[in-house]
Amino acid sequence: MKLTTKLNETSSFQKVKVFFILCLSCSAMSFAQTVTGTVTADGQPLPGATVLIKNTSKGTSTDFDGNYAIEASPDNTLIFSYVGYATKEVTVGNQSVINVTLEADNKLDEVVVIGYGTQRKSDLTGSVSSVSAEDIATLPVARVDQALQGRAAGVQVTQTSGAPGAGTSIRVRGGNSITGNNQPLWVVDGIIVGTNFDLNNLNANDIKSVEILKDASSIAIYGSRGANGVILVTTKSGTSIGGKPQVSVGVYTSTQLVPERPAYLSQAEQIDYTNEDARFRGVAEPFPGNPSDYPDNDYFDLLLDPSPIYNVDVSISGSSENGSVNYYNSLNFFNQDGLIKNSGIEKYIFRSNVDFKLSDKLKAGFRINYSRIKRDNGVVGYGGLLNILPTQPIYNDDGSFNGFNDVIGAPFNNPLATAQLDTDETTSTNFLGTMYLEYSPIKNLIIRSTFNPEIDNSKRNEFTSSQRPDLTVVGETGNARISSVAAFNWNNENTIQYNTNFGENHNLTVLGGASFQKISAESFEAQSFGFTTDATQFNNLNLGTDPTRNVVRSNFTSEQIVSFFGRLNYSFKDKYLLTLVGRSDGSSKFAPGNKYAFFPSIAGAWKISEEPFMQNQNVFNDLKLRASYGKSGNQAIVPYSTLPIYEEANTSLNGVELPGLTLGRPANPDLQWETTSSYDIALEASLFNGRIFTEFNYYYKKTEDLLLDVTIPRQTGFQSQLQNVGSLENKGWELLINSTNIRNDNFTWGSTLTLSSNKNKILDLGGKDFIDLVVDQIVGAGNLRLIVGETVPVFTGANYLGTWKSQAEIDASGLLPGSQVVGGPRFENRNGDNIISNEDFVVLGNPFPDLIYGFENSFSYKNFDLNIYIQGTVGNEVYNLRTRGNFWTRGENPKYADIANRWTPDNPTSNIPRAGSDGVTGIPPTSEDVEDGSHLRLKNVRLAYNLPIDKLGWEGVKSMSIYATGTNLLLLSDFRLIDPETSRYGSTGLGNIAQGFSNGEYPNAQVISLGVNVTF
Repeated sequence: MKLTTKLNETSSFQKVKVFFILCLSCSAMSFAQTVTGTVTADGQPLPGATVLIKNTSKGTSTDFDGNYAIEASPDNTLIFSYVGYATKEVTVGNQSVINVTLEADNKLDEVVVIGYGTQRKSDLTGSVSSVSAEDIATLPVARVDQALQGRAAGVQVTQTSGAPGAGTSIRVRGGNSITGNNQPLWVVDGIIVGTNFDLNNLNANDIKSVEILKDASSIAIYGSRGANGVILVTTKSGTSIGGKPQVSVGVYTSTQLVPERPAYLSQAEQIDYTNEDARFRGVAEPFPGNPSDYPDNDYFDLLLDPSPIYNVDVSISGSSENGSVNYYNSLNFFNQDGLIKNSGIEKYIFRSNVDFKLSDKLKAGFRINYSRIKRDNGVVGYGGLLNILPTQPIYNDDGSFNGFNDVIGAPFNNPLATAQLDTDETTSTNFLGTMYLEYSPIKNLIIRSTFNPEIDNSKRNEFTSSQRPDLTVVGETGNARISSVAAFNWNNENTIQYNTNFGENHNLTVLGGASFQKISAESFEAQSFGFTTDATQFNNLNLGTDPTRNVVRSNFTSEQIVSFFGRLNYSFKDKYLLTLVGRSDGSSKFAPGNKYAFFPSIAGAWKISEEPFMQNQNVFNDLKLRASYGKSGNQAIVPYSTLPIYEEANTSLNGVELPGLTLGRPANPDLQWETTSSYDIALEASLFNGRIFTEFNYYYKKTEDLLLDVTIPRQTGFQSQLQNVGSLENKGWELLINSTNIRNDNFTWGSTLTLSSNKNKILDLGGKDFIDLVVDQIVGAGNLRLIVGETVPVFTGANYLGTWKSQAEIDASGLLPGSQVVGGPRFENRNGDNIISNEDFVVLGNPFPDLIYGFENSFSYKNFDLNIYIQGTVGNEVYNLRTRGNFWTRGENPKYADIANRWTPDNPTSNIPRAGSDGVTGIPPTSEDVEDGSHLRLKNVRLAYNLPIDKLGWEGVKSMSIYATGTNLLLLSDFRLIDPETSRYGSTGLGNIAQGFSNGEYPNAQVISLGVNVTF
C-alpha cells in the first residue's frame, strides 16, 4: 500500500514536471519568430554572409541575392559576418525584418558595379575606379561628372566653362579617336544613355555610386561603344526598415563670388598705347585729349555680380512590413543664377525607384527619372567683355544706349544693352525609365529582362531685339529663332546568369545576353528677320518683315543596334581568377558586310596573398596581380555617313535660275568601326591590417581604322572622302593610395591620393605626314595640327624670338624688305627663305597633362568632420585665343598689363613688340599664344557638425548635420586668363579634337555654401 502510494506520488510529480516543461516550450515557441532580411555591402547584396544567433550554434547564410531567414526570439542577438567585413550585432526585439549593411575592412573587399552585375573588388580581373555617394556628398555639385575630377586615376575631367549647367570634357586613359567622339559611354541604372547624355537631368544626391570601367576586360561587355571607357551610375534604393519610411531632407544655399579677372592696361595706359599705334600707322589719334576727358568704364563690374544657388532635396525611402516592396522616391529643386546677368539654370527632378518581391523566385521593379530644366543661356559672353576698351561709352548724350565704336568706325555690340534687350533660353524635359522582371527558377540561376525608354524634348528660343543700338545705327531690324529637338530612344536588355560551385575549389559564373536599341531624333528650326517691334519677341515669327532671309530647316535621324554578349568568370581556390568576355554588335550606321563586329577580351588575376609562402608575414593582408587584353570599338560616325547626300545647288536654264540638287559627298560602303586593342597589368595590395590600400596600373592601347577625310582624285568630282585609314596609341600609368593614418575613439584621419599619366601618339594618317585643322578663323589653318609621331593634337606656330633691335638685324635676316620693323616681333625663320610661313612652324605643346593628380584628406574629431580636397595638372599647355587681340594687333583691342613695358625708342631692349608693328609684320600663330596650363586648385573644403541627437532627445529625428563648404577657394596658375581649365569648343564636334583652347570662357566661381541634412 505504501509502495503503491509512493508510485502514484512519483507518477504525479513526473506528470507535473512534463506539463511544466511543455508549458515552457510552448511559451518559448510563442515568442519565437521568423526573421528575414538582406545583408548588403557598399549598396550591393552580399551572398554567402553568415547570420548566427549569439551564444548558440544556430545560424544560416545569405543566398545569391543576400537574403536570409532564421527563427529567433526577441531577446536573441544576431551576429552578421563576412570575410573582410566588420562583424555587426543586432538585437531582434520585435523586428521581423532586419536588413544589415556590413562595412568593409579593406578596399579589396568592397562590392563594385560592373557591366551587367556586381563583384567584390578582390575578385575583379579588370580595372574599375569607384566613387561613392559619400565622395559626391562632400562636394555640392549640380552635375555628377563635376564630382569625378581628380577622384579616379586615369580619368581627366575638364570643366569646359563656369556657366550654370555647363558640362565637362572627360578622357578615360586618353583620346582614341580623331573624327569620332572621345567622351565615355554613360550607363545609368543599366540604361545605356550614350556619350552625350545631359547629366543635368540627374540629381547628384540620388546617386549611390559611380564606377568607371577603364580596361578591355571591363569595357568589352559594351563592345562597339566601350573604347572610350564606360561610366556606370547607380542610383539609391530604398532602406528596408520594417514598413516605417525614412525621410531625408537636404537644403543648401550658396554664394558665387566673382573670381579674379585678367590683368589689363589701365584706361590711361590703354589710351597711350592706342594713340601710339595710330601715330605709327600715320592716322589721327583717337584720343587727342587728356585721359580724364574719356570714359573709364568697368564692364566687368557692370555685368558681373555675386550670385546665389539654392538647392532642396527631399527623399522618402523604406519598405513594406514584410520587405516585399522596397522604394526610394525623391524630389530635387535646384536654381543657380549666373555671375553674368541673364544667365542661369533652374531644375526640377523627380525620381522613383521601386522593387517588388512577388515571390521567392520572381522580382520586378522600375526606375523613373523625370526632369524639367530651364536655362538662361546668357546673351553676353565673358570673352566679349575682354575685348571692349574702357573708353567705350555706354550711353549717348541723350541717355540712349551707345551702339557705335569711334575707334574703329564700326557698330558696337553694347553688352549692357544686349543683356537688357535680347533673349536666349532653352527649356527641356527628359524622361528616363526602366522596367525589369527577374526570375530565378532554381538556385543561383537568374533570368532578367529590362525595357528602358527615354523621351527627350528640348526647345530653344532666341530673340535679337530691334532696339539693340548696334543694329539701329546701321538701320538693321531684329530677328527671332525657334529650334526644337524631339528624341525617343528605347533599349531592351535580356540576360541569363548562372553561378555554381563544383568540387571544393571551383567557382563559375556565366552570363549571356542580348540587347536591342533604337535611337531616333527629329529637329526643326525656324528663323525670321525684319522685326520692327519687340512686343511678341519669338512668340510670333510672322512679324518678321523680310521673308527673303527667313530660314526653315528640319532633320530626322535614326539608328539601331543589335548586340549579343557573354561573360565567364572562373576562380580556382579563390586564388586564380579568369574572365572571358565577348560581344557582337550590329549597327545600322554601316553598310551591309560591315554592320557586325566582334569584340573579345580575356583577363586573369592571381591572389598572391593566398599562397602558402605569404602566410607568415605581417605586411600584406591582400596582394593581387592582374592582367587583361581585349578589343573594344567606337562607332565614331553619325547615321547615314556611308551614304551620299544631296545638297541644294541652283542651275540656269535658258537664262532662268532654277533650284536643283547635287551630290554633296561620295558614298563609302566600306566604312567600319574604329577598333581599340588594349592590355592592362596591375598590382593591388592591402597592407598593415588594411591601413593602406594601393593600386598601380600600366596600360597600352592602340586604335586602328581611324576615320579620316582623305583627299581623293578630283576626277571623282569631290575633294575628299571619309575612310578608315589612320591609327594611334595611348599608354600610361595610374596610382591610387588610400590610407588610414590615425584611428582612435575620438579622432580619425584618412587620405586618398590619385596620380595618373597618359602619353598619346599618332601612328598613321593615311599616308600623310600631318593634317592642319582650322580652329581660329582669323588665323586660319596652322595653330592646330595632327602630326604622325606626335600627340593628338598639338599646337603649332612660329617661335617668337622677341623684338628686332636694329635695322641691321632685319637686313641680315633675309626676310622680304619692308616686312619687318625695328621694335616689331621677330619669329624664327627655320627654312631660311624670305617669309615666315607654315613651313617655319614647330610643335609648341599639347593640351594633355604629363600628370593628373588629386589629394583628399578627411578628418573626424568627435562630432566634427573636415574634408580637404585639392586637384590639378602638370605639363599641359593652353592655346590662348585672346592673345592675338590682346598682345599683338592694333590699339582697338585692350592689351595685357605687361604691354606697358613694350618696345619704345626709350625702352629699346624690351622683347614686347611696339604698338602698331603688326600693321607691318604678319602675325602667324606663335609660341606667345601657347601658355603653361599646369595648375593646383583647392577644389573643396567641407566642415560638418553631426548633432548628438541621442543626447538632445529630439524624438523622431534620426540624424542631423550642418555644414559649410568652400569650392574653388584657391587657384595657383601662371595662365594670363587666370583659369587654365577651359575648353573653348566644348567636348563634341570640333571640341572632340580641339581641346585646350581658351577664349576667355565663363569663369569658374568661388562658391561658399551653407547647408543642413536631416533624416527622420
